[in-house]
Amino acid sequence: MDVHLFVRAAALLACALAAGCGSLARGPAPADEPAFVVLGPDGEARARLVTRERGCPEISLDGRAVPMAVRVPYGAIPPRPGADPVLAGAPGSAVLTCEQVLPASVRTASVRGQPLALPVPAPRRIVVLGDTGCRLKKSSLQDCNDPDSYPFVQVAAAAAAWKPDLVIHVGDYHYREDPCPPGRAGCAGSPWGYGWDAWRADFFAPGAALLRAAPWVMTRGNHESCARAGQGWWRYLDPRPFKPGRDCDLPAGDARADHAEPYAVPLGGGAQLIVFDTSNTSWRGLPESDPRRARYRDTWREIARLAQGAAYNIGVDHHPLFAFGASQDAKTGKVSLFGGDKGLLDAFGDMDPGYLPASVSMLLSGHVHLWEQLSFASRHPTQLVSGFSGTAEDTVPLPAAIPPGTEPAPGAVVEHFSSWVDGFGFMTLERSGAASWEVGVWDRHGRQRNRCTVEGSKSRCELGQVTGN
Repeated sequence: MDVHLFVRAAALLACALAAGCGSLARGPAPADEPAFVVLGPDGEARARLVTRERGCPEISLDGRAVPMAVRVPYGAIPPRPGADPVLAGAPGSAVLTCEQVLPASVRTASVRGQPLALPVPAPRRIVVLGDTGCRLKKSSLQDCNDPDSYPFVQVAAAAAAWKPDLVIHVGDYHYREDPCPPGRAGCAGSPWGYGWDAWRADFFAPGAALLRAAPWVMTRGNHESCARAGQGWWRYLDPRPFKPGRDCDLPAGDARADHAEPYAVPLGGGAQLIVFDTSNTSWRGLPESDPRRARYRDTWREIARLAQGAAYNIGVDHHPLFAFGASQDAKTGKVSLFGGDKGLLDAFGDMDPGYLPASVSMLLSGHVHLWEQLSFASRHPTQLVSGFSGTAEDTVPLPAAIPPGTEPAPGAVVEHFSSWVDGFGFMTLERSGAASWEVGVWDRHGRQRNRCTVEGSKSRCELGQVTGN
């Protein structure tokens, strides 16, 4: 099938599922209940399914039927004690989360007749995307029913058509926090709150084509902190075993549930991902008296330990350390640049003036709703930001070139810079050598808009600035 036809067909299907603009006959594998594979510590693969059925189905492993295990029993996500009932949102419908650890030796697997995409020892084609949900928060409203305004289904379909070996999501899956106001047709009927219905509409239905296409590495964003959608994060997406008490259900347990140990995912050929949870940092900074500062110092120590396990390390988190965003004064129109997350820079800077161990060569992040590439004359890793995959975009323009002396983090001297502001899409990495990668920047329709190369910790792009949508 032609890529553009595939994207359109998938978009129409997910629109019907997520926005209520059509109905489909239910079959053995509902299209909005994709079985998928998530990779965790040491690359352990887990088949995962979130279903409205009361019992877990069997999984076929090399033709042998095995019952899937219950990860979280059937039920709705419980309201958090003391939460504002308005902010807590609708409870959502009851679902069951099932999973099965996949043996490394398994060659074929399927759930409800749906083949699972299994991990390969050395993935060469990697999709990177993030910030994919539809924003419904106070006065910041996106037209979730309009795939042109909220195009994650198009992005996911185009990324699936690229046929990746691996998908990396850099965080922020859930954005439907408040109800759509009366009379606003663009989001009328959208579910909201932190329950399954909003998760389904924001991620599982529009992302179904890509969830089926390849195994995923899931990174936690600030929208998945305990005070927001953390309960769904632990139930549906986190790659580790589910543990009551580390589930964001009770605010008293948030100090534990808002932090998770970094882990490594091997990529073969001497390379690995190091995934670390930054969901509870603060852009305002973390004073020494804040216990989170010590927790993130522990995160740095574990990153450094894990980085000893491979020659080439790629950090994966939600908050950029070495990237720019822009804000604009409403009265004067003056544009100001801001740099990396201040809380992480505080904590990591306590451990290393370069903020990450020198053995980390690349950092993949999201959080700012744009695409961005930076490479440095200093020893800092190349930074790639892929936060442009569905959520309402940042529209304040970045400059074509960074003014001399302007740094995203103290001591990070910008050498090469590229950006795309106000355009939706996804990024790809194709491995071309032991420490070499080809980077593609693609729009929602699967058209390539920029090309970059990464050599070690340095990167450079053909275009300094992508323009247009």
